[in-house]
Amino acid sequence: MDPLLIMQLLIAAVAGTLIYTVIGIAPGTDETAVLAPVTLVLVLTGLAPIIILTFFISAIVAKKLTDSIPVAVAGIPGGVMAAPMVEHALVLKKHNRADLAIRKMASGSVIGTLISVPLSLLLAQQLLPFADVVKTYANPLFFFGAIFLALMSKERFVSLLAILPFALLIQGLRELYWATGVVPAGQTVFTSFFLGITIGPVLLTLFELFNTNKRTTIKKHQTKEVKLRYQQHIETLHPFKILSKEELTWSTLSSVFGSLLFILSPVGITILLGEVISSRVKDPVRKASLAISSMDALTNAAYIAGTLIPLIALGVPLSPVAIGPGGALFNAPPVFNETYNMHHALSMPEFIIATLIGATVAIVITYFIIVKYAEAICYVVFKHVPHEALLALFIGLVVLLSFMDGGLLNVFGVGLVAIVAGYFHRLGMNYGVQFMVLYAAPWLISLF
Repeated sequence: MDPLLIMQLLIAAVAGTLIYTVIGIAPGTDETAVLAPVTLVLVLTGLAPIIILTFFISAIVAKKLTDSIPVAVAGIPGGVMAAPMVEHALVLKKHNRADLAIRKMASGSVIGTLISVPLSLLLAQQLLPFADVVKTYANPLFFFGAIFLALMSKERFVSLLAILPFALLIQGLRELYWATGVVPAGQTVFTSFFLGITIGPVLLTLFELFNTNKRTTIKKHQTKEVKLRYQQHIETLHPFKILSKEELTWSTLSSVFGSLLFILSPVGITILLGEVISSRVKDPVRKASLAISSMDALTNAAYIAGTLIPLIALGVPLSPVAIGPGGALFNAPPVFNETYNMHHALSMPEFIIATLIGATVAIVITYFIIVKYAEAICYVVFKHVPHEALLALFIGLVVLLSFMDGGLLNVFGVGLVAIVAGYFHRLGMNYGVQFMVLYAAPWLISLF
């Protein structure tokens, strides 16, 4: 391969690693909301697909390595996927073992990456012969996928009942754009609707602040004080030595399950398998350590497999991760669409090179920095990187891309999608169901 291209891939991997190491530590940064807009911008700039994929893989690994750190030091999840670990991390913090929690979770992430990368590439190759069959039934699969994820969610009846109304909203806006000439007939607005869903909960909260009655009833909190206890001495940085044999075994098995079950909701299988694995252990410290290490391994594996397998084998985003954070790799008009996306643009050797470089750089840089300097980095991020600034940046990107998609009318259309999606999300309709509906809307409405 061209040495210049290798250098570009390394630069992309380092950039993705450093950016998402910081973003991962910032509390409350949802994976989809922070990964999807940046990936989309990179696609629309016309960068080589292999460079974009390298950036994306490094960003995933770095984000998943770091988003559990705020859990360990402050009891605040750095992202949605870290939320199931809060209870167990607080147990370790209560026993003055926050430093142990950081090392266990980071080591679990490394195990998940090391297992899922080769396993995902192998599974993708095995699925290649069935790609055409899957694509033929892609639209019904999206619909049934929405139903399946709705049934798996806690508020299953709300999620099921909201599928058709949400599809009507999506397709109704598209028909309005075509009828008014805002968007040329046949050109589908997808990207900005996709991003509207990602910022839905945030935009709904901001919109509510304009309501006087609602604003006065909002509970106000004092500034939260976070105390960090610096770890002066670390015995080893080796992930295989940080984990016990039991933790290493279950982390490995969790990674395999996370890769095989890539089509399911990562949050759902993390909660389910994490609790099953740790439920038989009575000692609180041992139980918490086993749970967080296996959970972190599983989330990493689920994210990598959920991206790579549909991307390499199908070219259709048939997983919550591929539809959410990785959506721009499949559908980002005018660069990528259903008939030409990264699946078609890259060969198998290019997929392997991009994945290996992205994952390796992220592990080498982020893991060792995090394990050794986690609390010092947390101090800097908590003190100097406002969560609101990150949210404002991503909302600004959504507004810009909405205007590019369909002018001023679409900016308000995306706002409507975001508010409705945010409301449904608050009622219990998770991102996975909403994204599946976004893909299935044309086919679903055509049935009527």
